[in-house]
Order: sequence, then structure tokens, then C-alpha cells
Amino acid sequence: MRARTRALLAHRHFQRFIIAVILVNACTLGLETFPALVERHGTLLTVVDHVALYIFAAELIAKLYAERSAFWRDPWNIFDTLIVGIAFASTTGGLSVLRALRILRVLRLLSVVPSLRRVVSALLRAMPGMSSIVVLLSLVLYVAAVMATKLYGQAAPDRFGSLPTSLFTLYQTMTGDDWGNIAREVMSRHPSAWIFFTIFILVCTFVVLNLFLAVVVSAMDEESAEERAAMEDSSTAHTQQILDELTELRKEVAELRNASTQPVAANGNGSNTGPSGAGQGGTGSASGGRQGGSGGASGGGSNGRGKASGRGGSNRRGGSGKRAKSGGRGGRG
Repeated sequence: MRARTRALLAHRHFQRFIIAVILVNACTLGLETFPALVERHGTLLTVVDHVALYIFAAELIAKLYAERSAFWRDPWNIFDTLIVGIAFASTTGGLSVLRALRILRVLRLLSVVPSLRRVVSALLRAMPGMSSIVVLLSLVLYVAAVMATKLYGQAAPDRFGSLPTSLFTLYQTMTGDDWGNIAREVMSRHPSAWIFFTIFILVCTFVVLNLFLAVVVSAMDEESAEERAAMEDSSTAHTQQILDELTELRKEVAELRNASTQPVAANGNGSNTGPSGAGQGGTGSASGGRQGGSGGASGGGSNGRGKASGRGGSNRRGGSGKRAKSGGRGGRG
């Protein structure tokens, strides 16, 4: 039963169904921001929201049943559990903050869609490198803010009057938000201020910020390379399994051939000796027949001779008797 549940959860149609439920739930949560729609279809939107929540809960229960203790070793399962738990808390609580947290259910797409999971995994992989870049950027911003506060605090107090104000202004300049007007405002009092802004933009905007992109792209490449390697390993293992099965089949076919040829050879030897024995038996019967025939002929001959002699003897006795009778008649006469 657990195997069937695991197969159902991993099936692509089930995954597409969950994605569809998440998207529909996201649409209903967005429609709830329109008061007119809530007045007309508020009950329907609430029912759809609750049905989606129960589907998510049923999915988590099925995963917990199928994976048991392994369920808690997967970070994505913990993430889904937190999202669904927050969603249940928002349905029971009356706080607007909890109700607003229902939209976090849309983040379940990160755990369901494989491509989004790869992006998140790449970002997590890039966190150590990004943290180093954040430290570097913070140092550059801090140094530039201290310098700008001391140099241009009196000329532009609204922009660089204090350290926090200078930090925000330089952050705005780094992102490219209206930095030209900021620079001209300072340059009206300090014409050489363009040097400061040019160096700051070159270092922060064109170097440090691009380091973020470089680290993220490198992490994405590593994630893609590991995925390709895993796919190649799985395909290689599958190919090796097929080759092993073919080797076993060849061995079985060879054993069957050997087993089928040995009885044929044994039967061939018996058939060769059989005719010779039959021939010998035929010879013996023929010789026995000839001997029996000769014996029968000799016996028949002796019987014939005995009968002939008997008939001859009787004839002779008959002849002598007749002669005796004729002699007796002659004497009387």
C-alpha cells in the first residue's frame, strides 16, 4: 500500500493536479481583494479556498504515510508543512495578518515545480558567496557614507546630513534611482563631486552588484552540472543493468543449448547400437530358422522313409500271404 501511495504521489498527473490546485487557490486569494466580488461570490471563494487547503493537507498526510520517518529528512516537506500549518492557523484566527499569510500557499509551487526547485537550490548554494559580497558591499557603502557626510553634509543636508541619510542616498545612487539629480544638486556647491559619484557608481554598481550575478550564475551552473551528472549516472546504471540482464540471458541460452545437445548425442549412440543388435538378432533367428528347417526336413524325411518301409513291409507280408494261399490251393488240386 505504501508503494502504491508513493507511486501515486510521484506520478506526473498528480503533480500537475497539485499545481493546478495551487494556481486556482492563488486566483481565489487574489479575487478576495476585490470587495465587489467578495460580496457576490464570497461563499464560493471561501469554499474553494477550504477545499484547496484540505487537498494540501491530504497530500501531506499521504506523504507522511508513504515516507514515514524519511518525510522529516526532506527540507521541502518541512517547508510544505509550515505553509499548510500557517494556512490552517489563518482560517481559525481572526487576525488580518494571519489571513494575509494565506497567500504563502502559492509558495508551494517552489516545492512542486522541479525547475523552481533547482533555482531555489542554486540560490541556497550561492548563499555563502553572496554573504561575502554583502559584507564587501556594506563596507564600501559605509566608507562612502562617512566620506559623503563629512564632505557634502552641509551642502546637501537633506541628502547627506547624517550617516543614515547618507547610507540611504548612496544606496539609491547605487541602484540608479535618480542619481543624476542627486549628483547635480551636490555639484552645484562642490563641482568636483562628480569624481566621488563616478568612482562610487563604478565600484558598487558595475563591480560589486555584478558579483552577485556571477555567484548566482556559478551556482546555477554547478546545480545544472550535478543534475546532468546524476542523470548520466542513472542512465549509465540503467544501461549496465540491461547489459547484465543480456549477459544472463546469453548464459541461460547457452546452458539450454548444451542441455539440448547432450540427450541428442546419447540417443544417437543408442540408435547406432540398436540396429546392430537387431541385425544380430535377425541373424540368430535366420540361423535358428535354417536349423529348424533342416531339422524339420530331416525329421520329415525319416518319417517318410518309415512310412514307406512300413507300407513296403505290409505289402511284402501281403504278397507272401497270397503266395501261401495260392500254394495251398495248388496242393489240394
